[in-house]
Amino acid sequence: MFERRIPEWLRHAPAPSVRGFAALAGFEAITRGILISVFPVAMYNALGDAAVISSVYFVIGILSLISGLMVPFLNRYVPRRWIYGIGASGFIIGAACAMVGTPEFIVLSLTLNSVSTVVCFVCFNAYVLDYIARIELGKCETARMFYSAAGWTAGPLLGVLLWGWWPPAPFIIAGLSAAMMVGMFMYMRLGNGKLITRAPRSAPNPMRFLGRFLQQPRLIAGWVFAVIRSCGWWAYVVYLPIFATQAGLGQQLGGALLSVTNGALFLSPFMLRWMQARSIRYSVRAGFLACALLFFAAGCGFLHPAAVVALLFCASFFLILLDVCAGLPFLMAVKPSERTEMSAVYSSYRDVSGIATPGAAWLILLVAPISGIFAAAGVASFLAWRLAGHLHPRLGASRMKPA
Repeated sequence: MFERRIPEWLRHAPAPSVRGFAALAGFEAITRGILISVFPVAMYNALGDAAVISSVYFVIGILSLISGLMVPFLNRYVPRRWIYGIGASGFIIGAACAMVGTPEFIVLSLTLNSVSTVVCFVCFNAYVLDYIARIELGKCETARMFYSAAGWTAGPLLGVLLWGWWPPAPFIIAGLSAAMMVGMFMYMRLGNGKLITRAPRSAPNPMRFLGRFLQQPRLIAGWVFAVIRSCGWWAYVVYLPIFATQAGLGQQLGGALLSVTNGALFLSPFMLRWMQARSIRYSVRAGFLACALLFFAAGCGFLHPAAVVALLFCASFFLILLDVCAGLPFLMAVKPSERTEMSAVYSSYRDVSGIATPGAAWLILLVAPISGIFAAAGVASFLAWRLAGHLHPRLGASRMKPA
């Protein structure tokens, strides 16, 4: 008689690995990458005013910030796997809302997309800190970016081209990719992460772990790096397409440049080697200094629009270098017993930048043209360069093992 055997991959969950997390990030990159250049143009066509668009992004940023900070609190009552699943499902629902095409549903779709991004980011980082060794975090970040390169490279240009051909098309692709992301998560069977027992009882509310965060200067510095880096991406992703449209350079230029920029993600393994040959401190400082000079030059207001676009395009490559290295100071300082809570705090950098950048842009546009936003990003990058000078020179280096 033949015995019926259950397949090995069903009896034993696959061990979470760097490659598995990178694949999960790859599907998210497709989901978000194909819409990242569509939303600014769609919002500009629907609302017709850069200042109004900034105010909408400002409100959405506040909602996303609250959502991210509430994840650890909800995790006390809802398993992490369900929180991640609900967050990923928000991408699917948001894509369906955008296909309606009215301004109200476009704003609703952007809101769901932003909230889903931060919820999935909190859970993803908590899983990474659970299953990936500290010394492997740099390798995991590089693999995540390498697997995400295709989505972030082809997505922006493909998104605006499909949107010009048939507006629902990019949202259909984003919804299908989000469904595949949910399927990948179920295949990995991450569950609720590793259980870490600690002496103090769990934080009763979000304000409690914010207090713990504020007591650790290394975490604060790492979070500030992430916020300023994200503000630079906001200036490039959201306001460059609007600047190009106003200057008569075309609606597809922003998406095309973003696709070319994201092609540099394939260079992330070489950036990692360059960083390892020096130090995290040197890499972070070099990235922020280059961004400061290029953004400020682009925002001086005396250059031809094509020259402004060229300077911002160059700055985006250093933003990718910061994507490789600028998040490591925070991740390497997190205690194992505070993974979920500090992942929520770290994820708030997206929403804080999503509040700070549109809020500052709203004020800048009252007294200056849109190029003033680029100059402000340059000033912020310079401040981050100064702060990075306080990082430890040997941060991230392998420790000597006893004989």
